[in-house]
Amino acid sequence: MPSQNKKRFNAFDDLAQDAAGSLSGIGSTPLTPSLSPIAAVERIERLAPSQMLPDRFQPRRLLPPSIRQDFFSGKIDCYQAAASWLDMTRSDPAIKVEVERLVAMGESFDEHGQIKPITGAWKEGPNGNYIFLIETGERRFWAACLKRVKNRAAEESLLRVEVVDNPTRQRQVLENRHAEPPSAVEQACEISALILTELGMPAEESVEDEYDYFRKVRSQRMPTGLWEKITPVMQLTRPRMVQLLNILQLPSPLLDLADRYRLSERVLREILSAPSQQRERLIQVSIQSQLTSDEVSAVSTSPEPPPHSPGKPPSSPRDPGREASRSLLKFIRSINRLDPVDQSQTLDLLADEIVFLGQAQETLTRLEELSRLIEARLNHS
Repeated sequence: MPSQNKKRFNAFDDLAQDAAGSLSGIGSTPLTPSLSPIAAVERIERLAPSQMLPDRFQPRRLLPPSIRQDFFSGKIDCYQAAASWLDMTRSDPAIKVEVERLVAMGESFDEHGQIKPITGAWKEGPNGNYIFLIETGERRFWAACLKRVKNRAAEESLLRVEVVDNPTRQRQVLENRHAEPPSAVEQACEISALILTELGMPAEESVEDEYDYFRKVRSQRMPTGLWEKITPVMQLTRPRMVQLLNILQLPSPLLDLADRYRLSERVLREILSAPSQQRERLIQVSIQSQLTSDEVSAVSTSPEPPPHSPGKPPSSPRDPGREASRSLLKFIRSINRLDPVDQSQTLDLLADEIVFLGQAQETLTRLEELSRLIEARLNHS
């Protein structure tokens, strides 16, 4: 066991001021003491996933909504949830991509070991038993669960966990942002969670819809200095954070869709500016056609296309090569208008979709050929 006097690096030491002005943790306990040089003691243990429980109000939601309620209410365990999750990959490409990433992570534990521990604290459950509540590392938890179910392993994996005295929302958010660029919906939930924690408003288990907890932030008055405390964690300006929080106006099913397919904040902003009865259609179209914010605006202001008349002859077919060229040019113009974070997210999702469709090698060949042609023209310009 590590020495009880070992200190943990804390990324929030520069935020420490006084007890009244400090950010709070996952609960309502102020964190000023743990921001001092005497940091929380670390204690490493090895636990099976059945001994752990993810934080239900973690801003980055991994479990699909159709599984979340049964899992967090205790109707199913983590392995039954993993089995249902695997079943969903047959019909949902976005879920398939996410699950495949997690399974690959679980397989890597055997080859390379678990590089980072899961962090959290022991919490007394409703039956008097203790459960390890995960602060950071939920992806590693589900990776182990999915791997066991997929491989039909008889024994549970043992995962390395670090017991911390004061779990915090800040560490949770930083872990999320370092692991993978968050979606716009996830960023909105992260900002909300940090603000509500600072305001001393911890999540209550009685809340049925977790998004309802995050929406509480929109009715709160922000005390002086609060935004300045959130900025070092989020690395976003106040206007940008306000724009992201506005996303939480969308109904929960639409937030889940926007999160799963990683729609950008700009696209969601255009959808929010449309009449409420159009929003579901606009989200579906945005997902299917990978629309930019300008294209969403155009779709929202144009009438819905009339149904095809059987008596009207179909229009003449368009030239496939010209159509492909126009589509690629539209993509280039659209992605060049995005900020670097949205560009990275878009390219990452596009790479996943290309691999999922089984067209990776062909696409690489075409792109390499296009790259050579562009370079040849640049060299002769």
